[in-house]
Amino acid sequence: MPRASLIVAIAMSSALGATALAEEALPPELAGIGIDERPGAQVPLEIALKDELGRPVTMGGYLDGTRPVVLVLAYYRCPMLCSLVMTGMTDGLKDLAWTAGEQYRVLVVSFDPRDTVQIARDKRENYVREYGRLIPERGFEFLIGDEANVKKLADAVGFHYRFDEKTQQYAHAAGAFVLTPKGRVSRTMWGITFPGRDLRLALLEASEGRLGTAWDRVVLYCYHYDSSARGYVLAATRLMRAGGLLSVLLLGIFLWRLSRGTRLPRPRAA
Repeated sequence: MPRASLIVAIAMSSALGATALAEEALPPELAGIGIDERPGAQVPLEIALKDELGRPVTMGGYLDGTRPVVLVLAYYRCPMLCSLVMTGMTDGLKDLAWTAGEQYRVLVVSFDPRDTVQIARDKRENYVREYGRLIPERGFEFLIGDEANVKKLADAVGFHYRFDEKTQQYAHAAGAFVLTPKGRVSRTMWGITFPGRDLRLALLEASEGRLGTAWDRVVLYCYHYDSSARGYVLAATRLMRAGGLLSVLLLGIFLWRLSRGTRLPRPRAA
């Protein structure tokens, strides 16, 4: 098996979370790569990048204070893993009623300085076609940048990768990040599949109450993100607390109605 393929296979079989293991227990191919959870970390807004048309942009230009952002770090000539991540993300986004560019934005940023504007444009066309919806400007972007700027962004969100001189490819883990409208890390999501339910809940969390209905917020209250399960699971404690409150409320209504139904009649005037 070619070394590059071996790196991908090992990264995937290790649940794509290399930082969860001790550094000395990792194979040499995985040293220095992984994803750290950094909830609340602020991405640098001044980071300079280029969009798929070659126009200069900054991270701050995509953070409008209103819409959360799904951030994927990848490189566009990756032989396998990045394509799996992007396909998984696109499939998950297709399951949402919300549309990229309207209720949220999607940013894919290449960490390979060899990637060009043309490669970014081609990648965007492929995935937007697969997404199958009309997207407003800056809704689903594929960006490139110089090595120092992209490394600063990756370090801020906890994404670690390493260039392999022999294969001329990158060793990296698989995952995505959901940012608040002001650019703080709200949720780190691992893996190559991103179920629509998990993406919806992550965007609800990150939106700071701007997305979804009252019922969506009730559903979000009953779930929490479990890193070991790589997704949202029912929060037993919250469910018990909610069930207890509901029981007290129903009991109060019952007693109130009972008291009204058994009230003694007023005596008639003589």
